[in-house]
Amino acid sequence: MTTATLTAGLERIPDQLGYLVISEDGVLASAGELENDELTAGVMMQMVRTACRFRLPGAAEPPFKRMSVILEDFVYTVTVSGQKVFVVKRQNNQQEPISV
Repeated sequence: MTTATLTAGLERIPDQLGYLVISEDGVLASAGELENDELTAGVMMQMVRTACRFRLPGAAEPPFKRMSVILEDFVYTVTVSGQKVFVVKRQNNQQEPISV
């Protein structure tokens, strides 16, 4: 699979600031604010490995397909597909709740 095939959909995500495509062997592709960001890639892979340990008894499916890491200014959306982990960094445009 070519790099262009891996990243075609990621580049069209609105408001994305950067992305990583990671496998067990390391970073396969990166761009934007996450370009060559091995540290973030390592942290995200460790989070995925930890979350995968929470498999329900008897469940054939992985325990999750998507995980969001919400920080004050940014949101990292992590999607697991096959043997690859896709990480997209977006601006956190969370609206404050309206109090009545």
